[in-house]
Amino acid sequence: MNILLQPTYFPSISNFVAMAKADSITFETDDNFQKQTNRNRMFIYSPNGLQLLNVPVKHSKVLHQKTRDIKIETDFNWQKQHFKSLEAAYRSSPFFEFFEDDIYPIFDKKHTFLIDLNFEAMTIVAKCLGLAFDYKKTTEYFHEVKDYQDFRPLAIGKKDTSILESYTQVFGEKHGFINNLSILDLLFNEGRYALDYLKKQELK
Repeated sequence: MNILLQPTYFPSISNFVAMAKADSITFETDDNFQKQTNRNRMFIYSPNGLQLLNVPVKHSKVLHQKTRDIKIETDFNWQKQHFKSLEAAYRSSPFFEFFEDDIYPIFDKKHTFLIDLNFEAMTIVAKCLGLAFDYKKTTEYFHEVKDYQDFRPLAIGKKDTSILESYTQVFGEKHGFINNLSILDLLFNEGRYALDYLKKQELK
């Protein structure tokens, strides 16, 4: 299966299900940036339930700006805020401390472009999962694609209708199972078993 995906910030589990099943992975890098998508945000399971972590981006006067040209806003320390939120959410999970040193560089290094941040985040997570992560990037944009299974809509939360098998989450007894969060939720809760979980899931 050849798949086409959007590079997103610590992608949803459904994105990694597609990657775990793929024969080849290609990422869309020539589309126009869309607000209110997971290109610059992820959802985690906080002590209070669902929590959105958003990477601030610089606003441009250009109406249609390419995703690859989107720059990160550096006026405040969003990285420190995100890592503190992850600690509050997952410090007591089975595998947070095991993977903490692997993911921390994302919250310490200063990236200029959102797309570079997203690719580094995905590369680190793939390594933690033990998932081979060889990919290509598009060189031009096509609204419809041949020879690929088009999973680009997974970057738009409302269009991602994936229903995944439940697993144990830190605050599950308090708020119940929350479906299809950031891949970090699965990684911190399931550790090395996460890859087997991904391969067993089905995307509609």
